[in-house]
Amino acid sequence: MRSNFLFLAAGLLFSQNNHAQQDYLKIHQKAVLADSHNDILTACIEKKLSMDADLTGKTHSDLARFKKGGVDVQIFSVWCDGNEPNPLGLANREMDSLDAVVKRNPGAITIVHNQKELKAALKAKKLAAMFGVEGGHMMNNDLENLNRFYARGTRYMTLTWNNSIPWATSAMDETLKKDSLARTRKGLTDFGKQVVQRMNELGMMIDLSHVGEQTFWDAINTSTKPVIVSHSNAYALCPIFRNLKDDQIKAVAKNGGVIDLNFYSGFIDSTFKKKEAKFVLAHAQELDALKKQGMVQEYALSVLADKYADEVKSNRPPLSAIMDHMDYIVKLAGIDHVGIGSDFDGITSSPQDLDGVLDYPNLTKAMLERGYSKKDINKVLGGNLLRVLKANENK
Repeated sequence: MRSNFLFLAAGLLFSQNNHAQQDYLKIHQKAVLADSHNDILTACIEKKLSMDADLTGKTHSDLARFKKGGVDVQIFSVWCDGNEPNPLGLANREMDSLDAVVKRNPGAITIVHNQKELKAALKAKKLAAMFGVEGGHMMNNDLENLNRFYARGTRYMTLTWNNSIPWATSAMDETLKKDSLARTRKGLTDFGKQVVQRMNELGMMIDLSHVGEQTFWDAINTSTKPVIVSHSNAYALCPIFRNLKDDQIKAVAKNGGVIDLNFYSGFIDSTFKKKEAKFVLAHAQELDALKKQGMVQEYALSVLADKYADEVKSNRPPLSAIMDHMDYIVKLAGIDHVGIGSDFDGITSSPQDLDGVLDYPNLTKAMLERGYSKKDINKVLGGNLLRVLKANENK
């Protein structure tokens, strides 16, 4: 009799667990997942790959895996570091590369420019693609280039990357004071404010990830539309210059904007950087060899992280750590102001159980387990970002 009872109890537990699994997968599949930041375009150029090939084991993302992971809207980062001699040329090359993927795969992906095209892409079950230019240096101090970016499907620009530019100072330079611009003045110049105003006129979201605190406040006080912070987390939980302090989080909420969570371990867990430094030291010769071949530091580290995946895995924070950042920002700003900006393919390490775009359902499951409602989950996965995108669009 006891064995029958145990069998029935085990069966009931299995049924409940199976039902819970189906619940989170069903919620995930029905949600519109919009990620504001993925660096696969740069990764493909640096690693000499094509996004519409099977890149399993080589990248966090590829065209087929976006669909399998439930990604419906992807803003593709257009990036180069501050030392690139021709940033505008590289920006256009990255955009050209996505155009080529779209041309080869018209049934799977399309570049969208407005709400009508976005809705049509979702209805046709195509990946709705846009560009996010990561760093104002890529427009070469020329508003006409900003106009051209917009015409090609750019729907946000990050005012700075880590490098300061003549019209805006970065978080890295304002904090670490490496750049002479940040030593003599901080924030936006008059031209920088013109850039923000022109972005408002075009319907291009202002992205405040990477920017210095003074640039942040100058921009948010200049913009007449909701801003985004496309890939950043909470400073209180991980105190590095790339994360937002409490007053900044509250200001984004007051502005009506959205903060999209970054999956990079170093922006989630304050102990990660020391662990990463040991890894870099252990593989310094290989890193130098890759850089001598012409690969930039970020992607040379990515290649090594792929090669030594088991070694890197032990350094990664648990999935619960990114959930802690979500909970913290939701508590300060409210559920309407948090989204996803994974930084996949631009990072060398992500939390456990978030190995790439195929693992997005694990995030949905974690939200469900933390008590987020279906409505809340839909907002975080994409609804909040799409609301801000629509609020920026000129009718």
